[in-house]
Amino acid sequence: MNTVTALDGCVTRAPDTAKVAATRDRLVTPAEAGRLADLFKLLGDPTRARLLYALLEAGELCVCDLAATVEVSDTAVSHALRLLRTAGIVASRRDGRMIYYRLADSHVRLLLDLSLEHLRHE
Repeated sequence: MNTVTALDGCVTRAPDTAKVAATRDRLVTPAEAGRLADLFKLLGDPTRARLLYALLEAGELCVCDLAATVEVSDTAVSHALRLLRTAGIVASRRDGRMIYYRLADSHVRLLLDLSLEHLRHE
């Protein structure tokens, strides 16, 4: 049985209406919350996370270089990149018959940098 203590529950039953209203005004919308959850689901796969960090370090790689770097099949990399590209997390460019992938923008780079910093924080 879980017991609510003063540390994880409210001592009073009356919410601070001004604080609640001010917070609610700045809260993400339900649609934004759904998109954020979808983004974190994409980042929640270990292979996709490693692919993104490979791109963070290398800048730009083709499928075969990514597959060799993270030690998974070309097929698995292609599938992951398709999902990441559709979500706007990675971008691609064609050079002849080769397609090179990179992080879509500096926001993705910042998200990855901060996530790893948080993970390594003691």
